[in-house]
Amino acid sequence: MENSSDFNATVPLISAEALRAQIVENPLQACWSWSTAHVCVSMSSKCQNYLLGIIISICGNVLISVSLNIQKYAHVRQAQRGSKPYYRSGMWWSGVVLMGVGELGNFAAYGFAPASLIAPLGCVSVIASAVISVVFLKETIRASDVVGGSLAITGTYLLVTFAPHASTHITAHLVQYYAISWHFLLYLFIEVVLFCILLYLYKRRGVKHIVIVMLLVALLASLTVISVKAVSGMITESITSQLQLIYPIFYVMLVVMVASCAFQIKFLNQAMKMFDATEVVPINFVFFTASAIIAGIIFYQEFEGLALLNIFMFLFGCLLSFIGVFLIARNRPKIKQQDRTFIPMDKIPGRRNTDKVQPEAKTQTYGSLAAKLMCNRAGQTDD
Repeated sequence: MENSSDFNATVPLISAEALRAQIVENPLQACWSWSTAHVCVSMSSKCQNYLLGIIISICGNVLISVSLNIQKYAHVRQAQRGSKPYYRSGMWWSGVVLMGVGELGNFAAYGFAPASLIAPLGCVSVIASAVISVVFLKETIRASDVVGGSLAITGTYLLVTFAPHASTHITAHLVQYYAISWHFLLYLFIEVVLFCILLYLYKRRGVKHIVIVMLLVALLASLTVISVKAVSGMITESITSQLQLIYPIFYVMLVVMVASCAFQIKFLNQAMKMFDATEVVPINFVFFTASAIIAGIIFYQEFEGLALLNIFMFLFGCLLSFIGVFLIARNRPKIKQQDRTFIPMDKIPGRRNTDKVQPEAKTQTYGSLAAKLMCNRAGQTDD
């Protein structure tokens, strides 16, 4: 990036009149000047697109974290007041709208920057969510939050610095060429076979392990990243240059994007029901980022021509982001809700006993004969 700016400064762009004068005087020198100016414009345009994709992605992830905390606050307020359902709250719907805007920003970012860079930037959402929770929701800041945030920020800096900066213009012909390449067809075959095996274990064998479910989500996410970048890139190319929406491959990728997103959300919701969010969030981030990077490397060949040092530092940045997200999401405080396990006797008409008949679950008498005798003795005393 610095070389491009220095080169742009040393070789100034020339006007059309100056170019005509040079053609008359020295045709070879004029051709060199025109080609140099064309290269400068192309490099400057790619650099601007790259930075624009990063900025859009970061802003989108920040909006997503704000929306999640707004929805969380709406749930907490509804649980405390016990008033109307949360889906009738204007605050909750404002959070939903902000999430839609943030996801739309992430979708647009894939059209300007490599997929292997946009996906790891999802750690910005985790960092911003932790900061907002401490500042506005008055959650207690922990040492793991500080360490995790520092590691995630360092990893993000390494990702932005050493990621592949060259992002090709996505056209329908280019997507068709990538889709029929042998390395992608081999990757797709392996992914389909692995997905069928995991689905068989999950549905037929009843293996409800978190790694099985999150691997299903990650395999679908790789197709989502490929299709999202294709659709976003072709829409961007249609707006800025040539119309791409007339080609069938655009609608094929659109169907793949919608279908993979739907099934991905389905399995992710099942994981959230079976496991705690502190387990699902970091594992999903690691698996999703890894699948997005692999998809970008294989389908869009984003690491082609990248130096070995850049690849190493990029992967090291990913590792720091993974560790940071794990530390931030570990043992997050949960929303305290009213315990509905026991029924106070003073709430039942005609009963004089104000104690709770059922013993505490953590006592030694819970589930034993002594507990039954205690309940019977309480009933005889009331009668």
